[in-house]
Amino acid sequence: MESTDSHLLPAERVLERADALQRKLAGDFRDKLVHALYADAERIAARSVGEGGDHPWDFDRRIDRLITSPLFGLPIMAGLLGVVFWLTVAGANEPSAWLANGFFWLEAQGAAAFAALGSPAWMTGFVWHGVFRALAWVVSVMLPPMAIFFPCFTILEDLGYLPRVAFNLDRLFKKVGAHGKQALTMSMGFGCNAAGVIACRVIDSPRERLIAILTNNFVPCNGRFPTLILLATLFVAAQFPPGLASVAAAGTVVMVVAIGVLFTLIVSAGLSRTVLKGEASAFTLELPPYRRPSIVRILYTSLIDRTLFVLWRAIVVAAPAGAVIWILGNVTVGGAALSQHVAGFLDPLGEAIGLDGVILLAYIIAIPANEIVVPTMIMVYMGGGMMTDDVSHDGLRTLLVEENGWTLLTAVNLMLFSLLHNPCATTIVTMWKETRSLRWTMIGALLPLVLAFGVTFGVAQVVRLVG
Repeated sequence: MESTDSHLLPAERVLERADALQRKLAGDFRDKLVHALYADAERIAARSVGEGGDHPWDFDRRIDRLITSPLFGLPIMAGLLGVVFWLTVAGANEPSAWLANGFFWLEAQGAAAFAALGSPAWMTGFVWHGVFRALAWVVSVMLPPMAIFFPCFTILEDLGYLPRVAFNLDRLFKKVGAHGKQALTMSMGFGCNAAGVIACRVIDSPRERLIAILTNNFVPCNGRFPTLILLATLFVAAQFPPGLASVAAAGTVVMVVAIGVLFTLIVSAGLSRTVLKGEASAFTLELPPYRRPSIVRILYTSLIDRTLFVLWRAIVVAAPAGAVIWILGNVTVGGAALSQHVAGFLDPLGEAIGLDGVILLAYIIAIPANEIVVPTMIMVYMGGGMMTDDVSHDGLRTLLVEENGWTLLTAVNLMLFSLLHNPCATTIVTMWKETRSLRWTMIGALLPLVLAFGVTFGVAQVVRLVG
């Protein structure tokens, strides 16, 4: 009898047969194969190559035994991340204040010049108290933390530590049915979730690549760090003595990041066992040798490629957003600003999840970019049509706590909502470009939002019941 696959070319028959046999292999076959290849390579090298003196790789291996060990690898990783955040928190406050003072002085001069030229009050307010002040807030709040965080992160990257992070997290991602390279794409998300989504191209399996794309949003990007750092400093650090305040704030941000990683694993496990069911594929990660960081590369990558790129994106979004915020704050209907009407409409939903309508309005306006959440909230709370020019912690704490009734529950749930809510518009567009699927793009945009509302609602109800 003639074979049913006789129409196939010989090479196609071989590939088809190989694919059928591959499905019967044990799950750890690839690991065993790689181990055998390296063992053979070591035996050949031992017979063919003579060594004398100390081998330069010995130092790398001794370090790797510690920082990639199952016992110490993850705690060391959390500790390094904590140090980076502590440097960011402790070092960004004063530069932020200096920048803000300079920008607001420039705003005063510009507004006075407009008035001297006979410009109408609405134009002065729109240009200087709306658009320019939004830009001033974004630059003042974002630039100092980024100028510290990105160089520190780039040093770890240039040193060769990030592949060790992927190695440490590979076990966890494999257990939840995801790909080990997702640890690398997740690390890219710290800078920008859109960049993290693009980085998912390194994952060969379409199923696992889609899981990585859908869950990258649970890593807080640079646009969300100013909100997290501000809340941790105002509400958590304030409970500690001055000497421990910055450490407490940094620890809080690390805890939020850890929660984000936990949700990444939980959602990855849920997807890999339901709509994206399948076996996790193995990948071979060869740890590179440690390198002496290049100062020129660090400065260029961290300040030009990352800091200025992200800051420019925030500025481009903040300018029109500042105009919208000013209009909402200055156009009145029935004796109240439009922003107050919208915030009042959203207030019942906000109260249910431990927040308020102003916060939800801020996140709606900030869909283009998360960087403008804090300026939007402050402008609406001020109720005077423009944001405050007091960026000090005392001034903000007075505005939020004493004048608008924020509590520790508000701060905690806002940090959780900031961590889990829908991705920004840039990331959503990037997800569509990478998947070319409206269905998966909608899931990637709405799934985090549903989780954000569910988690904050649960936390709010538990706190209110216990309280």
